[in-house]
Amino acid sequence: MTESLTAFELLLQIDQRCRLLAADLPSQPVRQDSWSGIGFRLGEHWYVAPMGEVGEVLHEPRFTQLPGVKPWVKGVANLRGRLLPIMDLCGFFGHELAPSRKQRRVLVVEHQEVFVGLMVDEVFGLQHFAQDSLKPADNGHEPISTFIIGRFQREQTWQVFSPFALVQSQGFMNVAA
Repeated sequence: MTESLTAFELLLQIDQRCRLLAADLPSQPVRQDSWSGIGFRLGEHWYVAPMGEVGEVLHEPRFTQLPGVKPWVKGVANLRGRLLPIMDLCGFFGHELAPSRKQRRVLVVEHQEVFVGLMVDEVFGLQHFAQDSLKPADNGHEPISTFIIGRFQREQTWQVFSPFALVQSQGFMNVAA
């Protein structure tokens, strides 16, 4: 005489049979730690900002110009009900933005009490690099060198730019003309 199995017991038996007959999962190669950031261009130079230092990337928003500020302060925009100061990053470092407005983007940075948009010539999206390929920064004499914390090498050099270091600097925070 055979016992009748409950539905639950029948499912347990099916589960056990499946586990016995299942092939092992293929082994996964060890993943190398990667470093990710937002790639962007200022003039002829390529930069990458650490992922955690850029909140979002915007098309150039409409903004209202402000009187009595330095020329690299473009104005203030309304971003979902918050006032977002828009700063021309090229202008801050003494260069001109590219004339093509179509490719311009704004990197939104929020750090401690600072909420600001950094206008750049072009954004190249998320860039991934092997963590161990990070090289020390070249300590150049350009004003931007203060905010470069390393570099990655591919077809071109990607300099690691820290927006957090920028917004903590006195020169950046002093916007009055």
